[in-house]
Amino acid sequence: MISRIAILGTGLLGASVGLALRDAGFEGAIVGWNRGAEGGETARKMGAINSLAADPIEAALASQVTVLAVPIYATLDFMEKLAGVLGPEQLLTDVGSTKRLITEAGMRHYNTPQRAAFLPGHPMAGKERGGAELGDANLFRGAVWLFTDDPAAKRSPQSAALVRQWREWVVKLGSKTRDLDAVRHDELVAWVSHLPQFTATALSALLEEEVGDAPELKDVGGRALREMTRLGASPFSMWRDIAHTNTESVERALLALEQRLAYLRENLRTQVLRDEFEQANKFRKE
Repeated sequence: MISRIAILGTGLLGASVGLALRDAGFEGAIVGWNRGAEGGETARKMGAINSLAADPIEAALASQVTVLAVPIYATLDFMEKLAGVLGPEQLLTDVGSTKRLITEAGMRHYNTPQRAAFLPGHPMAGKERGGAELGDANLFRGAVWLFTDDPAAKRSPQSAALVRQWREWVVKLGSKTRDLDAVRHDELVAWVSHLPQFTATALSALLEEEVGDAPELKDVGGRALREMTRLGASPFSMWRDIAHTNTESVERALLALEQRLAYLRENLRTQVLRDEFEQANKFRKE
């Protein structure tokens, strides 16, 4: 039975995990750590965590389950540091947006009978902005929480039990779970998550240059503008590691979109334009 959880990184996702656990009935201790003390204190005041740890390694060592809710390179760094500290009766998991490098590191450093378990996870939930103050107990409700666990993992009975219990808690948070191969995961999210983000970023940057200073912009720009540029508010700090760790898949998706846009531009006065709308309508059908 899980009775103590450490959340390293109390930004949007970390704070939301803590709030969702409480809302789902978790009665154990939740200790948090955050690189910026202000964000950690905000999470504590919101009730996402019980206490704020001064040292992340000590917080993980004293917990049965540790959730890494930090950027991807920081996740990889913590995984390496914690590998020699955590034992076979503990579980480390994460919420990172790319999974190949993280899953590979998990198999290098964890998942043997003598070591802690590592369960790579990715909740398909979030907001265009980050920060503990935006934490939401309902963030994961109805969302898919992906796992890219390696079938070659051979865990101790204690850590294997923690893996099962954590998966059960994810369901209690309101999420649907799905298992994917890590490489397939990164290919898929490049299309359904990363491509929309980088498209919105490019569109928002272009609009800022072309009409950003137009005084009538707020009156002219309606729902379409708001919906298409909402993700453009996402900060670079949230997406740098994603771009660096899923570069090839994102490049393929962006190139395909560039080619599709060129095709559309070349056929604005032909029957192809109607065909493109019909094809697009199919994707949005229930």
